[in-house]
Amino acid sequence: MISTTEDVVLTIDEGTSGTRAAVVGRDGHVSCLEYAPLQIDTPRPGVVEQDADAILEKTLAVCRATIARCRAEHKRIVALAIATQRCSAVLWDTRTGRAMAPVMVWQDTRYVDELSRLAPTWDPVLVKQMGRPVGVRSPYLWAVHQLRETPAVARAFDEGRLAFGTIDTWLLWHLSDERVCVTTPTNVTSGSAYVLADHHYQLDWIDALGFPRELLPTLREDADRFGRTRIDLLGIDVPILACAGDQHAGAIGLGCLDREQAMCVHGTGSFVDVIAGPVRPANAGLHEGTLTMMARRAQGVSHFAVETFVATTGSALNWVCEKLQWFDDAKHISRLAASTSTSGNVTFIPALTGLRVPAMEPAARASLTGISMATTRAEVARAVLEGIAHSVASCIRANEEVSQVCVSELVVGGGLASSATLLQIQADLTGIPVRRLAETDRASLRGIAFLAGSSGLLWDSLQQARATLATDAVFEPSVGAAERGARRAMWHARVAAELAQARQFKNDSTGELPR
Repeated sequence: MISTTEDVVLTIDEGTSGTRAAVVGRDGHVSCLEYAPLQIDTPRPGVVEQDADAILEKTLAVCRATIARCRAEHKRIVALAIATQRCSAVLWDTRTGRAMAPVMVWQDTRYVDELSRLAPTWDPVLVKQMGRPVGVRSPYLWAVHQLRETPAVARAFDEGRLAFGTIDTWLLWHLSDERVCVTTPTNVTSGSAYVLADHHYQLDWIDALGFPRELLPTLREDADRFGRTRIDLLGIDVPILACAGDQHAGAIGLGCLDREQAMCVHGTGSFVDVIAGPVRPANAGLHEGTLTMMARRAQGVSHFAVETFVATTGSALNWVCEKLQWFDDAKHISRLAASTSTSGNVTFIPALTGLRVPAMEPAARASLTGISMATTRAEVARAVLEGIAHSVASCIRANEEVSQVCVSELVVGGGLASSATLLQIQADLTGIPVRRLAETDRASLRGIAFLAGSSGLLWDSLQQARATLATDAVFEPSVGAAERGARRAMWHARVAAELAQARQFKNDSTGELPR
């Protein structure tokens, strides 16, 4: 029997909680998947760190395991593509290749006070050019502190052997035979120093932070040629053709390429992106918690997106199940919620770490209101899912206002997308169809392969690659505009009450926040 060889793209999805490797073929199917968990350290409040060397080692391990499976299954790897967590920063020694400090993870807020003092001056500039304010973290400011406070880092810089970058830069420096520091738009945009319209750094802001310009990684495109893989590390010699932020790779993998499409990925939180296309959104900064992003850049053309997220949705379900022990698990919540058509006016606001929409209010807290003696467990379960769906609906509305795009469809992925009850509620509260694709949990792996292979390698275009996607289910709105409006009005009223309470606590003379 003669075996046929299938051409595939080797893909890496290096996230915060784990790193994955797999291959994607012409049919869009993700196979030979390998996974390794990553440790996250929080040594003190506001500090979130990881071990860059461990990230590299585990990434190499899953890649080697996937490559071995490919050989056994007669799959031929023709390229490498990389998706990574965004805005997590690394400093390393170019002589040894070893990290010189723990990674500053994107959840880190240790320099929020210092950045807040810069915000009044710089927010108007950054929002206009970068689509985002100063924010609560900066990889550049973190590096400046390392240079000032860590003698070994300062010595490496003085001797010309210090390198800096985000996780994409770190992996590309190690995996590519070019051994240069480069970064891509979908990654660098999260650092609040990338001018969206012009594809260059905002050097005045970089200078204001005290960051040395010579450490800036070279800007490339998300679909680009990044050299070839190092045979000594991976045992293969193929071109590296794409590198992008994981959220944006996920959008491509869910088929969200066109203006008016929107994506929601449900994980620990729920990230909502509206695709604006090649026209930069005009209303950047309209909502504090809504950020203008680079959706992808290739062949000199930038495509933009607007992103808002709810920080605690999947984690809110874990909270009510594990800490409060009201339900067995998320599937139990979904089953109970499906058994009733109403929440009985019970409202759950999943703001365990504060609100971002309709206003940025860290002091806001989760609440469960509207309970009476007649309230049932099923109604509470439904209220929990409705709280998530309401939050996502508010994100979509904020994104529409910033992007001036009217969303025609919401494509969903992530763990909570398995709940048909949640997705039907989502369709009802937004008034737009909700589409769930097959293999949504592998969207980042598939999307980065699409980006790498869509210039004739496996597909002739991203649209041709998207045609391989299979729809699992579509949820159409089942309620009228009047009912939808009434349900949304009740939600807005209860969110407004929570915001008022949070602000009252902040203004209290004791200065204590609610716990």
